[in-house]
Amino acid sequence: MSISHTLLGLLEAGPRHGYDLKRAFDAHFGHDRPLHYGQVYATLSRHLKNGLVEVEGTEPGGGPERKRYAITDAGITDVERWLSQPEKPEPYLTSTLYAKVVLSLLTGRDAAALLDTQRAAHLRTMRELTRRKREGDLADQLICDHALFHLEADLRWLELTAARLDRLASEVTK
Repeated sequence: MSISHTLLGLLEAGPRHGYDLKRAFDAHFGHDRPLHYGQVYATLSRHLKNGLVEVEGTEPGGGPERKRYAITDAGITDVERWLSQPEKPEPYLTSTLYAKVVLSLLTGRDAAALLDTQRAAHLRTMRELTRRKREGDLADQLICDHALFHLEADLRWLELTAARLDRLASEVTK
């Protein structure tokens, strides 16, 4: 996720303080990984330097003055460009799991047990996501569906690899 563009996009709704921007980000996108304040202010500082945001005003606070940031026309153009570009599909051609299977075979370890352990971990995660999806709002349901579909594809790969394990073992140990 591009935190930089996401913060810019949130500013399109209107000027905000860094604290408010962090809260909006966390409410919409940070359920599993809240944004750190330092990241918000570092990103705003870069955007300010690059002319994508401006300080619309300052207000006294309990500590330092609170700056209210607003998106500039250049920032809006940047968000429009980012939103119009499709995300690069990730084909996952480099897989840690595949490397573990091959290394297990090369080192005489039990690759089938590795696959079984991984399958169990995937199924546990899928159960947790399914529970979260049932209890969640529409945003949670959509993000859980995305994760579940990826895990489902991984499970299919695990099954296929298990079925081909003997053949893979003979090819990698030649």
